Amino acid sequence: MRTFSSALAALLLSASALASTAPLPESVSQGALVVGHATPGQHVTVAGKPVRVGSDGVFVFGVGRDEQGPVDVAIGSDRRRLVVTPRDWPVERVNGVPPKTVNPPPAIAARIAREQAEVVAARGRDDAREDFAKGFIWPVTGRISGRFGNQRIYNGDPKAPHSGMDIAVPEGTPVKAPAAGVVTFAKPDLYLTGGTLLLDHGFGLSSNFLHLSRIDVKVGQRVRQGQVIGAAGMTGRATGPHVHWGFNWFDVRLDPLLLPGIR
Repeated sequence: MRTFSSALAALLLSASALASTAPLPESVSQGALVVGHATPGQHVTVAGKPVRVGSDGVFVFGVGRDEQGPVDVAIGSDRRRLVVTPRDWPVERVNGVPPKTVNPPPAIAARIAREQAEVVAARGRDDAREDFAKGFIWPVTGRISGRFGNQRIYNGDPKAPHSGMDIAVPEGTPVKAPAAGVVTFAKPDLYLTGGTLLLDHGFGLSSNFLHLSRIDVKVGQRVRQGQVIGAAGMTGRATGPHVHWGFNWFDVRLDPLLLPGIR
């Protein structure tokens, strides 16, 4: 699943990468986080939209699952066009599922919409913190039971592609923060995702953890990398105990397997 070029790998976050001006790669993978470095104070845009540039010149952006590219990046007066490398996204067809499971009744659908709107709002944060700068560690260790980007079609009705990575572990397994950050959302009983926690790493980057059996932190709390933030479970709509780890750049969903430090 790892499709980084050596150029992209060199860009991904490490102390040495952030300490020097590194060129952008010529190509990037669908679902990847890209990190660049400009001269401090330079104006940077991605697809015509300005992005935050740190006091050290670092900037980040994400390439979505379905992005076709090229991605236009402007660093001051320098213009780049990054080719997007496509990936093969598996599709699974599942028939005979009860209709109310595939499409919930209006009252439940309205609840789901309200809850998801709260989560989306939490992802809009754009702090200058560079908590992502030391890279990422696994929140738990276990078998990967679901991969980012895979899609299921229930009774002929296509559903949204899988938004993160599922890691199968026993219920109650401690979940650790993959990077430092600030808790921006923490609720134990969302209809679809059960115990749901969002951790903001700065610059619009955030991790989300779903189906938790326990949440050990509160909104506004700052946590360090490796700190226990909750426990694995199967709350919400889940068929077995696991940790769902999703990763976003604002509303762009990214593949946790392509984050720096993850092997």
